Amino acid sequence: MKMIWLKYRHFTPRDWSRLFPVTAVLTVLLAISGCAGSANMQTGNISPTDYITAAPSATAAATATATPMQLAASGSDTIDGKLANMTLEEKIGQMLLVGIDGTELDTQAKRMIAEDKVGGIILYKDNISNLKGMVSLINDLKKSNAENPVPLFMSVDQEGGKVSRMPDEYAAIPSNGSVGAANNSSAAGTMGKLLARELLSAGFNMDFAPVLDINSNPDNPVIGDRSFGNTADLVSRLGIAEMKGIASEGVVPVVKHFPGHGDTSVDSHLELPVVNKTAAELAKLEWQPFEAAIQENADAVMVAHILFPELDADKPASLSRAIIGDLLREEMGFQGVVITDDLTMGAITGHYTLAAAAVDTVQAGSDILLVAHEYGNEQAVRKALLDSVKSGILEESRIDESVYRILALKDKYRLTDQRTAVPDLMKLNQNITSWRSSLNK
Repeated sequence: MKMIWLKYRHFTPRDWSRLFPVTAVLTVLLAISGCAGSANMQTGNISPTDYITAAPSATAAATATATPMQLAASGSDTIDGKLANMTLEEKIGQMLLVGIDGTELDTQAKRMIAEDKVGGIILYKDNISNLKGMVSLINDLKKSNAENPVPLFMSVDQEGGKVSRMPDEYAAIPSNGSVGAANNSSAAGTMGKLLARELLSAGFNMDFAPVLDINSNPDNPVIGDRSFGNTADLVSRLGIAEMKGIASEGVVPVVKHFPGHGDTSVDSHLELPVVNKTAAELAKLEWQPFEAAIQENADAVMVAHILFPELDADKPASLSRAIIGDLLREEMGFQGVVITDDLTMGAITGHYTLAAAAVDTVQAGSDILLVAHEYGNEQAVRKALLDSVKSGILEESRIDESVYRILALKDKYRLTDQRTAVPDLMKLNQNITSWRSSLNK
């Protein structure tokens, strides 16, 4: 059995279903997993104003630690059926997670959802004015997706500290650095729950957190106290606790920024950082939190725009087959969803066309392409992928692999486009304030 696992461990659920009948797949998976699991995930059906100590549901316990592959196999008929009924245009749409302009739904946002069938939306501070306006915008975005069979990822960067997108009606959540100073895994887990409850209260279902970068370079302009600290052990323990806390409430956590943004001295929003470390050096520090998260069944990983010449002299991590395909997928065994950092950042646009970057990152192994700014950029990326499949540069089977993972993740978290009411935040804010005070004790 071990030899079978080693040979086929990198197969997608679709690969397994083609190789073996469903019953055989389940037999192999049960043998590999030992029929064991732990209850650490809720499915998002708990009110955001409930107490943060609510126990997981029985259904959630059953799927708590299932890998995307195992969960997808158990519902393969549904996911296979959805995939088989999708056009190429719809499948490529699922691979796009896009930003929008303004605080209200505009024509371009409607087109990206209704016509291009994008798989997700990311909101930034400029999209959020106040609580009522934010909830209204999210509801309008979901309503625009009503004719599509697959719900949207509604995502945001909500880390705490200086990277907080929620409006002033929410009590402030401190930075990872503040939580790291307390060196309390339980507190980090509670932080994850509170972050998720904030997002659920507004209608979000995906958080680009936790940050697993190690703050090893004091000259780093982008990480600093976004990191839990300067040691691999601290970042691993607290980061995984936060990741599990987010997931336990039914929000998809996305760990970032693989393979490590902590030792950069250039802001990748503006230019391409270069880290001249060997694989052996990176393995001793930067990679450890990500490897630990993968061992704890991380659902999604964001890959950074950083050039590591010792790993790939030509392409940054986000476009590199050596880093995504060989390192993350093959060596580390990650089978979940890979998401790029924003492809419209200076690190990419200063060196590549969006069309070339889009094709490169899919060839490298990415599943979701984040295009955070401008309708024209979304159009360029979408066209590049469509043209590449039609011309044979990309195989449609490669697209299917990514879309299968995306559908499996949405299915795992039971995402819907259900409307959200404007929440009463009193109890949630009390919980945040109480937890924040406990950090100083």
